[in-house]
Amino acid sequence: MNIPFLGNRRRKLGVPDPAGIAELLAECELLRSQASRAGVRLDDSAVSLEALDQLVPLWRDDEETLTWLGNDAGLYLGTVIVRTVPGAAWEIRHDGQPVVRLASGREFDVVDSGHEWAANGVPELSQLYAEVAES
Repeated sequence: MNIPFLGNRRRKLGVPDPAGIAELLAECELLRSQASRAGVRLDDSAVSLEALDQLVPLWRDDEETLTWLGNDAGLYLGTVIVRTVPGAAWEIRHDGQPVVRLASGREFDVVDSGHEWAANGVPELSQLYAEVAES
């Protein structure tokens, strides 16, 4: 997911606003709406990722929804990681792609993972979280 306006904002201000970027990336409006309709509460916890993994993937028949939901799923996964894994933080690459960087320096393209989950259901979001949390 390329977010070019974030790059422009950072260049103009000269200093990135990590809290503002994290808040923007955490919105995940479509995913939160879909989850709410299915009775799943997204509270930015690892347990909520398990609940998402159990949703019936009704979105797979709609290409546009699939794309947006994949973005949101990846951003939500990243939000949970950033909020629960010590030292994890959002980083916006020079191409505008948001990624999660761990304290170890390891980088995760969570949006790509979100697209895989939305399209195929695997790897599960909770599984990806467990792998990252163990790193």
